[in-house]
Amino acid sequence: MKSNYQRNENRKLGQDVNYIYGRIPVLSYLDNGRVYEVFLAQNFSDQKIIQALKTRKLNPKFVSSHELDKLSSFNNHQGIVAKVDEYMTYSLLDLINSLKDKHHPVIVMLDEIMDPHNLGAIIRNLDAFNIDGLIIKNKNQAPLSPIVYKVSTGALSFVKVAVVANLNNAIQQLKDNGYWIYAISQKGSKPYYEVDFDNPSVLIFGNEGKGISKLVLDNSDYYVSIPMFGHVESLNVASSSAILLSYLRNKH
Repeated sequence: MKSNYQRNENRKLGQDVNYIYGRIPVLSYLDNGRVYEVFLAQNFSDQKIIQALKTRKLNPKFVSSHELDKLSSFNNHQGIVAKVDEYMTYSLLDLINSLKDKHHPVIVMLDEIMDPHNLGAIIRNLDAFNIDGLIIKNKNQAPLSPIVYKVSTGALSFVKVAVVANLNNAIQQLKDNGYWIYAISQKGSKPYYEVDFDNPSVLIFGNEGKGISKLVLDNSDYYVSIPMFGHVESLNVASSSAILLSYLRNKH
């Protein structure tokens, strides 16, 4: 199987993002050799990162905190900002083909997740539980961004992301390739622990407010719920994804 960062004509570039920030995200990107330039606070002293820069023969620029604030759009940069290659994404066909030899592939599809912090947390969950891929829309969806990268603690470097124009067309293509589609909804007919997930699986998580759109629900094979026993009626989408992905990984 090819690495995320080997060139492939079927792969497409993601959002036009040039900067990431924070110590763990930058160190993760350094491991993948996709950093062009690094800016450090004048008192920066993290020896692990400094050594990693020396190993890769990158000479950092020491700048003022104000300059780092501007480069990071005034987010918490922890004294380091890096200029990087754009985030690489896959075509849906490329993602499907990369998993053809896998015994039980699992892909997550997101239906209009708008909060970049939720997207970053979900991507972190995907990497933590070794999930095989992510599908997002190219509009009406939080894009891949420095905030997403930082919240994912660098996991975006390791998760295969396919960006599509239409989720329903993607669902049909996935079905044609043997995938079963599971919509995660509190209106689900079965709790997740009563579902086998014994086939190549796509788990769909919906928008923070309105959930999964009706047509996407209609095109799903199963509705699956997370039973609630307390006073709240639902969980944050990132928390829901952690529960389901942990269950799948421990089941298989």
